[in-house]
Amino acid sequence: MTDLHYKRHRRLRQSSAMRAMVKETYLHKEDFIYPIFVIDGENIKNEVSSMPGVFQFSLDRLGEEMDEVVSLGIPSVILFGLPAEKDEVGSQAYHDHGIVQEATRFIKKNYPEVVVVADTCLCEFTSHGHCGVVSEDEKILNDPSLDLLAKTAVSQAEAGADIIAPSNMMDGFVAAIRKGLDEAGYEDVPIMSYAVKYASAYYGPFRDAADGAPQFGDRKTYQMDPSNRMEAMREAESDVEEGADFLIVKPALSYLDIMRDVRNNFDLPVVAYNVSGEYAMVKAAAINGWIDEKQVVLETLLGMKRAGADLIITYHAKDAVRWMEEK
Repeated sequence: MTDLHYKRHRRLRQSSAMRAMVKETYLHKEDFIYPIFVIDGENIKNEVSSMPGVFQFSLDRLGEEMDEVVSLGIPSVILFGLPAEKDEVGSQAYHDHGIVQEATRFIKKNYPEVVVVADTCLCEFTSHGHCGVVSEDEKILNDPSLDLLAKTAVSQAEAGADIIAPSNMMDGFVAAIRKGLDEAGYEDVPIMSYAVKYASAYYGPFRDAADGAPQFGDRKTYQMDPSNRMEAMREAESDVEEGADFLIVKPALSYLDIMRDVRNNFDLPVVAYNVSGEYAMVKAAAINGWIDEKQVVLETLLGMKRAGADLIITYHAKDAVRWMEEK
């Protein structure tokens, strides 16, 4: 760099007027969606061993978590359920009094200002841990799974969920859920689709938290290949055509390029899912004193927003808001 170029760059960095002309990216508490794990039972607050600071709450203790969420000004939560019983077809996922449905009713009654996003999948409710119906020869049956996912979405909307977030990655899942919601009279309930969801090793701690690990095989037949970039655009475009209202990219940190592609190609809000493995790595390093947790978390979340995220699902949300308010 020549001396002239160096001085020009220095002037641009130091001039407040010039900085005001440059669009900068900032984090706001309104950007965050906080995940909550709700478990059947009483007087339960279990810390997830692989996710320090994240807990499973029974309904009678859910208010403790919600009081904190509301006091911090976090506007939205996403609910994941751990039922008392599981079966081959995940019937507790679409039961009128399922754990997610009851948690939704509790929040909407006691904290009506909070936006409730309901994760819509079967993996936490099936005895085999897969996201759909499984045949006797252990193959995922796409179309029968769609019927159950639509039933799940309708039951969640009936319970008061503001947004349905299907995470199953079955072919045609957005269209099936949109049709089910519309026919049940929930035309105005939006779908936050897990449009770009990779078959990732970063999900490990979540499976501890949600007790949803597959009992055989893996999910690579219906989740995406990390090496395939163009597939993300096809999947997102398909979901847009089927009626999605938000597009989630999951995981976030290793797929910031994909997030930018989605942002550049579609006009819908883009949601980054800062997943469990990303959270757990930061927590482990912080506990060992290897990193400055505050700075790393805020820099990471900022990077997701800069890459194109309008909203961020993150287990760091409560800490991030506290740190942001220190400034």
